[in-house]
This record gives sequence, C-alpha cells and structure tokens, in this order.
Amino acid sequence: MALKTKALVIKAEDEPKAGIFQPGTHQRYRHPQLEIVTRSLEKVSLGKVRLKIIMAGICGTDVHLLKTDKETGYVLTSAPAYIPPEGRVLGHECVAEVVECGAGVRGIQPGDIVSCESVISCGTCFPCRRGEFNQCSRAELMGLETDGVFSHYADLPQRICHPIGNLADKPNGLRQAACLEPAAVAHVAFEAARFRAADRVIIFGAGPIGLFLAMLGKYIFGASQIDIVEPLELRRNLAHKWADRVYTPEDFWLTQPDPEEEYDVVFEASGELTNVTRIIPRCGANSRIVLLARSGTPLELNLIDRVITNAIIIRGSRGHLGGAFGKLIRLCEAGRLPLHEVVTNEITGLESLKKILLEPEQLTADNAKILVLLDQIK
Repeated sequence: MALKTKALVIKAEDEPKAGIFQPGTHQRYRHPQLEIVTRSLEKVSLGKVRLKIIMAGICGTDVHLLKTDKETGYVLTSAPAYIPPEGRVLGHECVAEVVECGAGVRGIQPGDIVSCESVISCGTCFPCRRGEFNQCSRAELMGLETDGVFSHYADLPQRICHPIGNLADKPNGLRQAACLEPAAVAHVAFEAARFRAADRVIIFGAGPIGLFLAMLGKYIFGASQIDIVEPLELRRNLAHKWADRVYTPEDFWLTQPDPEEEYDVVFEASGELTNVTRIIPRCGANSRIVLLARSGTPLELNLIDRVITNAIIIRGSRGHLGGAFGKLIRLCEAGRLPLHEVVTNEITGLESLKKILLEPEQLTADNAKILVLLDQIK
C-alpha cells in the first residue's frame, strides 16, 4: 500500500530565454510558486531507505530559487535545477529516522537516525572513478533536480544517508546533524583551498556557509586570523563568535590595508563577484581564492600581472562528498564543533515553512540558519 505524505513543492513557468545555448536555471524558470501537496510513496525501491524527516534546514539555494528578477520574473539562482510540471519537492538538508529499507540495503536499519548528503553521484563516470564525486558528470542535486526533504517522508538512496550514532542522544545533537550538509560544504572548501595552519583568511558573506567556514577555521583548521565581510547586522553580530574582525562591505573597502597582513585564503560565499576583483591587491604570494556562491553574474578580472607574479589560484568548490560528513559527525560527537550555534530560528510544520519562504528578502535579513521541525525532537 502506498504511503501518503504531505510535501512542499515549487512550481514555475518553464520558458527558456531565446538564443541561449543550454540556458541555466536563472534563464529558464519564471514566476515560481509554492504549494503543499499530497504525494504517494510506493514500495521502497532497491538500494533506498524510507525516511521520516525529523528536521530540515533552509538553504540559501532554496531561497534564491524563489527570488526573481523584478522585471522579467526569472528566478535568480543559477544552481542546476529541473522543475517538472507537477512541481519539485524542495529541501536538501535534514536529519531523519529510517522507517523502512528497500532490497539490497546493508548497514542501515529501521530506527537509525541519519543525516543526508544532497549530491547524488553516479559512481561510474570518469570523475567518480577518480574519486572526484563532487564533480560527477551525471550528478543529481536533491531538492533541485530530484525530490527533496521538505516532506514528512522521503525515499532516498542509502549511500547518501549517514547514521549519526551517539550524536542523536547528545544535547543539540539532532540540530547539529541537521546542519551537517552546509558544514560539510565548508569543510570541502577548506580542502579545496589547500589550507595550511596559520593561514590568514577572509570570508565574504556570513550566511550559514560563511559562518561554518569561520567556525571550522577557528576550531579545526588553525587559521591565525579570520576576517568576515557581511552587509547584514544580524549576521555580523553572529560572526563575532568565530571571526577576529567583522566588517560591513563599506567599512572593509575603506580600511587602509596593512601590507604585513596579506590574505592567504579568500572564501567568496556572498555571490558578489566584484569582491574577487577587488581583493586581489590584498592577496599574498601563493594565495588561494575559493568561489562557493552562485549568482549567475560574470567574473571580471584585472591585475592579471599580480595574479601571475603572486601565483594566485582562483578555483570553485562544490559539494560535500568524499568523507566530510563522517569527520564532522566525529567532531560533533566529541563536542568540538557546535554547529547548532549558527541556528537563529526554528519553525514548525510545512505551513510555517511555506509562509516564511514566500518572503525571501525578509527571511534573509532576519536569519542565518533556519531549521524546520517536521516531527518530534528530543
């Protein structure tokens, strides 16, 4: 018998802009709408587990999929997405209870509490066979290209589900587990930066990813200095927990740089790509600039002589696969990584989730990380 479950879906007009080869999400979907619908889950298929969602996190990507260009109505996010006519179930951050296992599932059983990755790699393409799962050429993004977890129940591949073990019974353990996905994105970004102990860091953007970058830099990776640039007061106030210096964009660019304090690592997590161009004069030898935020806007570079002379590396970072989840679970179990401290709001139920997502500008201004309670929490 099929299981009926409520879910929050996004629907949009599918109208690709003319004259663009392979238009991105921000060039294809217009006038998004949210609906709470009833979906049917049939028999759990091979290799999948049925999850009862305890708690889900709202990501900036969810919000950007609802923000639109005021003139054209096209959504602003350039993250890969496919919204079918029946709608796409949003959400890709969660902690959940396993209630049923499909054939072929090993190592997970009903009653286990899990946190889930959101990049579903194929395992067989050339990047996957090299162990570069985040760059899988056939990857599907949960909540964007496949149905996500803004639902009471969801069927997901076992291989993206991580049992959280003793963390489930610790104070705030479930909240920390609900934050693992964005924290793992930050962890992978540190690896992409070839981070070295005592590196000086600047982070543009104090949304959840930026805050997790600061937290990891302070507690785990051994940064000697962490600066954050963020326009929103609430997020600046929160950033003081982990950053040495916190600036508004205006104050930062007006500050006379100290030539003895060049940055070793730059994390661009705001989507304002002019930051990359403007920070190059403050980057030291062999510095690394890591891009995390998508905005659909072009990156324009000058000062190429300095990039060449200082051997500055500019690279992107996507995803959280490759072991980050397991490392972070251990660190949270050990009490070394208080991921829940980034949470600024908790709401209950799909109706509350729909309401807050319908005001994306206000959501961003008033919050860092929001968790949605969909089942009873310890």
